[in-house]
Formats: sequence, C-alpha cells, structure tokens
Amino acid sequence: MNRWLLPEDIADVLPARARKIEELRRLSLDLYRSYGYELVSPPLLEFLDSLLTGTGSDLNLQTFKLVDQLSGRTLGLRADITPQVARIDAHLLNREGITRLCYAGSVAHVRTPPGSTSREELQLGAEIYGHAGWEADLEAISLLLQTLTQSGIGKVYLDLSHAGVLKGILGDLILSHADTEALYTFLQTKDRPSLSQWVTQFAPSIGKPLLALLDLNGACTEVLTNARSGKLALPNQPLISQALADLERLITAVGSLSKQIELSLDLADLRGYQYHSGVMFAAYVDDLPQPIARGGRYDHVGQAFGRSRPATGFSLDLLTLADLSTISVKRQAIMAPWSDDATLAKLITELRSKGEVVIQVRKGEDPNTEEFACDRELVKQGAGWELKTRS
Repeated sequence: MNRWLLPEDIADVLPARARKIEELRRLSLDLYRSYGYELVSPPLLEFLDSLLTGTGSDLNLQTFKLVDQLSGRTLGLRADITPQVARIDAHLLNREGITRLCYAGSVAHVRTPPGSTSREELQLGAEIYGHAGWEADLEAISLLLQTLTQSGIGKVYLDLSHAGVLKGILGDLILSHADTEALYTFLQTKDRPSLSQWVTQFAPSIGKPLLALLDLNGACTEVLTNARSGKLALPNQPLISQALADLERLITAVGSLSKQIELSLDLADLRGYQYHSGVMFAAYVDDLPQPIARGGRYDHVGQAFGRSRPATGFSLDLLTLADLSTISVKRQAIMAPWSDDATLAKLITELRSKGEVVIQVRKGEDPNTEEFACDRELVKQGAGWELKTRS
C-alpha cells in the first residue's frame, strides 16, 4: 500500500490553486467586513448533539463521527458551519439587535455531495441575525452576487423558492420522517408518477397543490401569476400568500442589483426544507451543474439553542469558486543570486518591504513557477547592484 495515497475524493491543494483560494478568501472577507460583518472561527469538532441541533437528517448522514477519548461522548466533524455560527450568536454573543457574522473554514462530508468531486470543502459564508424583514434577505443576496462578481464570475442564475409554500399546503398535517423524506425526494427530482401515487393517502386539498408545485417553475412573473390563479393556483392560505408576497418583493429588489443576473422561481426546490423557514435561494453559473452557492432564511435554528432569532445568509465552497474564477494570481517577481553580499541583502530587504517578490536562486536555475514570473533581476554593477529587466 502506498503511504502517500489519500482517501477517495480527498485531495491536496497545490501551489497556484492554493494561492488563488487564499486570495479569494481575503477578498471575500474584506468585502464582508466593509458591510460590518464580524469574523468568527468555530471549532472543527463538536459534541454531536450540539453540532446537529436544529438541523435536518441530511446533515446527520453527512457527518463523520468519532468518540472523544476524554469524555466518552460522541464527537462530530462538522459538515456545515452555519449551525455552529447560529450557536455562537444565540448562546455565546447573546446580543440584542442585528448581528452580522462571517466565516471561512474546512468542512468534511461522509459521502461526496451530488455534482461535486470532493468530500472536503472550504466553506465561506455570511449570516445576519436579528432582522426578520426582507431587507436582510436582500443584503445576503447582494453580498453573494458581489462575492461572485469580484471573483470574475460573469452571468449568475439565481433560483428562488420559499419554505412557507409547503408549510402552507401541509397546514397542521404532521408527516412521519419517512413521508417527509419521500416528499422531499419526489419534489426535488420532479418525480410526478411517484408523487401522484404518494399523495393518494391525503385529501385532494393537499394532494392537488403538491402536484402543482412540480409545474410552478420558470420565469418569476409567470410562476407568481400561476400560483395565484388558474389551474395551478395554490390554496388561498395566509402562509402561502405571505410567501408569494415575500418572493415578489425580493424579486423586484434583486432584479435592480445587476444586469448580469437572471432570476427564476422553482417552488418545488426545497432542499434543506427542514432547515429553512422562509426565502431560499440557489446561485448557478455556466459550466457547473450544481449550485455554486445556497442560502436562505432559517429563523428556527437559534431556537434549538434556547434563543429564537431571525436569521438569513448564504454559503459557498471556496475550492469550487477558485476553479471557476478568472482572476490571475501570478505575480511578477525579481530574481537575485544567492550571495553573502551585505549590500545585496540590504537591497533585497528594502524591495520586499515595498511589496516586491524577490526570489534568490543559484546560477543557471530557473525561478519561474505557476505562481511567479521573474521579469526583472538584480545584477552586480561594480561595487553595487542594479535592478534590470530580464531579456
């Protein structure tokens, strides 16, 4: 067995790509800071009952588990940072009013997520706590779009949904865990035959609108119109009416943010339904089959930590973003010889203090790499050294 082999779908990040990831991380966190977001760094490991509090079964299945040798309790290796940040807001900071938090850290998954090629991600995200209004959702989406734009991403396709629609259809009906998972799967995969068979156990007032969700996707104006009237109309129920009004208001506001964004609605896209409580969104870009980022409102997660707080935000994988980003991280550098010359050493120190990259090499060695291109060199002239352009 080769000792240097890594587990399946786990990989090293090599030079150039690692630098690009770090540049994007810095750019993003600096952007979030300009909005007033504070940086937090939750631990990689937590007691499992705390790590999974307020989350759905999907996260439990994706979480690596191990036994703590000190306490004997089960630990979890985080698969999502968002619940940890919600715990920090609710239990540690315990502030009144609005709190803005951001983060960037590694997460690991038991199985490779659909559409991905890695079980390890570098999760970047921003969360707003303490404001239930649509303005917080708009800020989260605006911040996401700016993150993608400054990374060199052009066209963005933003798909919107709302957890309140399904809650309104089901009303007081309480589904078993198995039925919840089945419904989630049928809606997500647009499996009409299976859903048609499954809804026969319920009254038509529930079955018919559930089937209608499969067709309520596409252009925003058309979907909203169909959801309110016609053969696909959803029940005239307060939760549903409020959800559609929330979406309409957000669509109007988001549409004015950028000409590089294309909006659509998919009322059957309820990934994370157990996790979210309101507006949900997914951002897609060209050349990537799965969403590059996901977000939405999750007002009930903090309640599991003893403090119910309105919450919304988004997260994405920096590794994926770096692979799609068009920004260049290649730096121009200066080549200098290895030498014990004090004058040369002083000059190199001065150049580096000014932000220049100076690479010292042996005679005849090529200093150029994927990350650095030496376009200048320090050449000895008499008793001193001069900076010259390399031919």
